[in-house]
Amino acid sequence: MNNTYFVYIMASKRRDTLYVGVTNDLVRRVHEHRTGSIEGFTSKYLVKHLVWYESTSSIDAAITHEKRVKRWRRDWKFDLVEKTNPEWRDLYEEISQ
Repeated sequence: MNNTYFVYIMASKRRDTLYVGVTNDLVRRVHEHRTGSIEGFTSKYLVKHLVWYESTSSIDAAITHEKRVKRWRRDWKFDLVEKTNPEWRDLYEEISQ
């Protein structure tokens, strides 16, 4: 059983659209976003690039953090990404290996 949970930020290619989510399987969930296999916000707005994530062993902490980040101003989310990923690289290749 997987006891790791992830809060993550996805971005569109031009960084004009961001998505904040939570999952217990980051590779699977990002793959779903990238392929558009699940209809919704990310497939509609072509949000396919994983630009930030954080892990925790507590689902409650992950959900609380996700909700908090979703309420943040856009520039705060940009600052969060740029602290660990200043080039806004797509991190999917790194996590899927």
